[in-house]
Amino acid sequence: MSSYSNIPWEIYKLSEKCKQNTTIEPSLYQVHEVKRGLRDLDGKGVVTGLTEISTIISSKNENGESVPCDGELYYRGININDLVLGFEKDNRFGFEETVYLLLFGELPTENELLEFADMLNGFRTLPRNFVRDVVMKASNADIMNSLSKSVLTLYSYDKEANDISIPNVLRQCLQLIANFPLLSVYAYHSYRHFSKGKSLYIHRPSASLSTAENILRMLRPDKSFTELEAKILDLALVLHAEHGGGNNSTFTTHVVTSSGTDTYSSMAASLCSLKGPKHGGANIKVTQMFDDIKKNVSDWNDDDEIRDYLMKLLNKEAFDKSGLIYGMGHAVYSLSDPRSEILKAHVGLLSEEKNRTKEFALYTKIAELAPEVIAVKRKIYKGVSPNIDFYSGFVYSMLDLPEELYTPIFAIARVAGWSAHRIEELINANKIIRPAYKAVSEKKIYIPLANR
Repeated sequence: MSSYSNIPWEIYKLSEKCKQNTTIEPSLYQVHEVKRGLRDLDGKGVVTGLTEISTIISSKNENGESVPCDGELYYRGININDLVLGFEKDNRFGFEETVYLLLFGELPTENELLEFADMLNGFRTLPRNFVRDVVMKASNADIMNSLSKSVLTLYSYDKEANDISIPNVLRQCLQLIANFPLLSVYAYHSYRHFSKGKSLYIHRPSASLSTAENILRMLRPDKSFTELEAKILDLALVLHAEHGGGNNSTFTTHVVTSSGTDTYSSMAASLCSLKGPKHGGANIKVTQMFDDIKKNVSDWNDDDEIRDYLMKLLNKEAFDKSGLIYGMGHAVYSLSDPRSEILKAHVGLLSEEKNRTKEFALYTKIAELAPEVIAVKRKIYKGVSPNIDFYSGFVYSMLDLPEELYTPIFAIARVAGWSAHRIEELINANKIIRPAYKAVSEKKIYIPLANR
């Protein structure tokens, strides 16, 4: 047996053949001008499509040159800052309005928003015995996999599952947007009960509450939460709801949708993409990294001690020895991530309510020092700044959300963006997405079995 106790030695040996005969010489990617990861050498994504759902700006043209600028994010042409300020000024929740904007391309009137919220609440119901027969079967700590299982199983309950007409797809998307919170929270409670021996709570959502409020209501044994808790969770949902067509899971939505498959399969594929630690699972890594920092940095006010630890992270000497400072940097943004800036402005209030202001100060300090340390250690082609994962994990921790739900919360929000992109792909595209791969293998002569 190998060091991986559940892998037979024979398979371990065969895996070595995989490595030996499947490793491609890195220089060939440059020889054939392959855009690895669909990115240019400067990190910019290769254009593979058009979208009206959202716009990301990280640089501006000055005198014919691309110059980094503070990041900007637009949902359907509306600046995310203006959207947030709009619903915060009215002291109301914003996620439902954001979903409406992403799906239909315009802001709802007051009556339209009320009707839309009522529609989502009407869809917040699962098939009879679905929780018992599906959600609670084979429960495990990976709630994203449980969520994917539930989504695929819902296909069997839909008489029009394969109908990809826009009205039917919209109906399916709205039902999934409404039910992702139920499927996620119930899957967690099932895991908590069957795997950890804790009490089982299955609270039904309330039609009078927002998506964020219902998440907290269903999650907590006593169904209680403060207004600030719900408002900040709502803000996190708004900021995670969409981020351009080029992110991994949304591109997956476009690719899978282009094949003509059903909505449930498309959403399950996007979920599988999002669960990866390089995508939706990054905020968990941030919180785990900070737990390690708090253990190993004795004085949280000592800049030199913090810098020393950050350098150890980059040198693969601390935490998970990956060489990464999690939560720092983004594939697109350089000077700033607008989502991180918005979230940071609210984290301080929550840290005061939760008596965790010292931790918030540590986050702020590392946000200042990490770019300096990275610039000393590595040659970078663009600026480095905190991304939304840097603060979102801390927010979820202060909300007492279990780590198992960090990425599912991301999915609860992002299903709105996936839905908008699925509909956009169905309306505008008529070809299956098929990128090209250059074959670099050598031709070989077949040798009869007896002669090998």
